[in-house]
Amino acid sequence: MTDIATPVREFKMPDVGEGLTEAEILKWYVAPGDTVTDGQVVCEVETAKAAVELPIPFDGVVRELRFPEGTTVDVGQVIITIGGAPGSEPEQAAAPQKIEQPAEQESTRESGQETAQGSAQEAKPAARQPVLVGYGVSEASTKRRARKSAAPEPDAAPEGTYYAPPAAPPAAAPVNGHTVARPLAKPPVRKLARDLGIDLTAVTPSGPDGIITREDVHAAVAPAPQEPTAAAGEPAAEAVPVIAPDARETRIPVKGVRKATAQAMVGSAFTAPHVTEFVTVDVTRTMKLVAELKTDKEFEGLRANPLLLIAKALLVAIKRNPEVNSAWDEANQEIVQKHYVNLGIAAATPRGLLVPNIKDAHARTLPELARALGELVTTAREGKTSPAAMQGGTVTITNVGVFGIDTGTPILNPGESAILAVGAIKLQPWVHKGKVKPRQVTTLALSFDHRLVDGELGSKVLADVAAILEQPKRLITWA
Repeated sequence: MTDIATPVREFKMPDVGEGLTEAEILKWYVAPGDTVTDGQVVCEVETAKAAVELPIPFDGVVRELRFPEGTTVDVGQVIITIGGAPGSEPEQAAAPQKIEQPAEQESTRESGQETAQGSAQEAKPAARQPVLVGYGVSEASTKRRARKSAAPEPDAAPEGTYYAPPAAPPAAAPVNGHTVARPLAKPPVRKLARDLGIDLTAVTPSGPDGIITREDVHAAVAPAPQEPTAAAGEPAAEAVPVIAPDARETRIPVKGVRKATAQAMVGSAFTAPHVTEFVTVDVTRTMKLVAELKTDKEFEGLRANPLLLIAKALLVAIKRNPEVNSAWDEANQEIVQKHYVNLGIAAATPRGLLVPNIKDAHARTLPELARALGELVTTAREGKTSPAAMQGGTVTITNVGVFGIDTGTPILNPGESAILAVGAIKLQPWVHKGKVKPRQVTTLALSFDHRLVDGELGSKVLADVAAILEQPKRLITWA
């Protein structure tokens, strides 16, 4: 048995996404035996929202990397262990060992004469031992706090497995005059279920101790075959597309941002009743104003483009029609009207579609809005958008015109009331002052949740946006 005098500290997967339950390890920047310092980045992980670098919160020597790159890890699981201060244990840190069981414990386990309670008591004073990736974890890091009135714990789990005690029954709650088991779920999961209109009592839990996960809620919206999971204690192999020279098909694993986007879109499409309206508008005057702003001193160092004025036009339209800026509360059967606008901007990135939002966009001046738009787009393209930047959106703009598309029928982001699609701005023949002339023309499409926004309200908002883009001086008279 290896005697380890120095303490071993564990770094667990943090909640880097305001309620997200898992993250995929993209890349390790350290290896067993490396010396690390407080604040040093040790790995990069990808959540359902973005890629994030994780700094270690203490000094020491890397003893073990619990999971290989490409593994999806639940929040709260230990991903790396750190030994004592550098130089205090060079041999053990450089070469982590698989710990052998004491002879007394081995003989007792083989004979089967030791009781479960006695085994648990002997395990208590034992210090935590390092283990190799794929050989499970020590009892000190995995055994949970005993529950009151719980049955005695069984023998320690065989090496290479993860042991969890039997789940306690969920608390009961009255529903429609009857007492039923209250489903177990974290607050973010409950909010997701409310947003998607899912009754948690009808959802089959898959999490530990019968806890309902986000995936369970999404599966209840659109059931799909579950992917096989790796056996407990075995490192998950990174899924890489295998392409033969004469292949007729390529299979690409769906995970991370792309997986989260797909689940969100399915949930939104089949929960919120979508309505889409269209309008084609002459934006020649708006394009002239964009050209003037590019030479304005107030916009020095800022980017003036059509999207900026379209965003401002939508903000003014929302101010004139505030009821459109709302959310549906399924649990309480209420419409929640927002008195602020967090304006989402859909951005295509190498990691998939991201929709970060500009917080309190309604309160920003035109130069401030231009600066925020520039920072948002740059950060998204670099893949550095934080999860917090994608939380709390109220309405969204998607600019499909950059791809040469005239219009579309966009799907709402879950929890939002409306999304505006902007088509390509093209020179087209247009009747202007009684004559056919070449004018800059585009088509706008507004999708909205018909539970929140009726046809009249949606039409007013879209008409206001069009009117401002046709006559941008209304930004002054209507603001």
